[in-house]
Amino acid sequence: MAEIRIFEESDHIGKRLDQVLALEFPDLSRTEIQAEIRSGQVQLNGEAAPKPSVRLRVNDTVHWELPNKSILTPAELTLDILFEDRQLVVIDKPSGLVVHPGAGTEETTLVEGLLVERQLPISDDPARPGIVHRLDKETSGVIVVAKTLEALDSLKRQFTDRSTEKHYIAVVDGAYDATDGLIDAPIGRDPALPQRMSIQAGGRPSQTEFTVLETLAHSSLLWVRPRTGRTHQIRVHLRYTGHSVLGDEKYGGKTAERLMLHAWRLILRHPTRNEMMEFRAAVPKAFPDFSYDTLD
Repeated sequence: MAEIRIFEESDHIGKRLDQVLALEFPDLSRTEIQAEIRSGQVQLNGEAAPKPSVRLRVNDTVHWELPNKSILTPAELTLDILFEDRQLVVIDKPSGLVVHPGAGTEETTLVEGLLVERQLPISDDPARPGIVHRLDKETSGVIVVAKTLEALDSLKRQFTDRSTEKHYIAVVDGAYDATDGLIDAPIGRDPALPQRMSIQAGGRPSQTEFTVLETLAHSSLLWVRPRTGRTHQIRVHLRYTGHSVLGDEKYGGKTAERLMLHAWRLILRHPTRNEMMEFRAAVPKAFPDFSYDTLD
């Protein structure tokens, strides 16, 4: 049974139940989902959901015994494993690899590659077993996946309460006047282009720190530390400063051989050993030469 909990910072607050389920379970059609709700198969706060159009609120809990429909197909993938134990696995994800199945995704995903040799825990979404955070398809670098429910709960909590540290390396268009800064601008879904995010007055609070490591001929090398974890946050915030990430066609970046954004470093607490752990993914050769290991 799938469970969805609506926390205070959830993107689902105020959305229709059928819309949320369609976003969470893209392999099922909206018509199928509405039929499930109308037949009483979907529970909202312990009772059958009254109708597909009911709006979700903070602290709502949705339970759904999903139709027996295959979502994931384990498939062989060559993965760069940075660390693995009984609780979690940390991967250096290459650019171009999708993390989990979603609308329009036909290629093999990271999750499906992991399932060849592992069982991953399911809590709220069968299509995202073990997933506690995401990297966009074209973003490379460190991503952690839980291997037990205990680890899944612990890691999700750490990302929600912002006790993890995430460090990225980016190359953006143009030069900055300052050597560092804090971008504090709310992010929401772009009403004109729903597949994009943008700065919105009514969006969710979002903060991103950055440091200019080097000014190049027509671009800048940045060290970026997001304080929050919104969809496309770094890409949207850097565009907001007038310096889009190179290779980012969605947000106006100039052409490059790839999206020049790399999840370089991740610090978190081990879910059972209660010790802080740090993982680093080597910065790809497409990025400028720099002594990244000197960054503290």
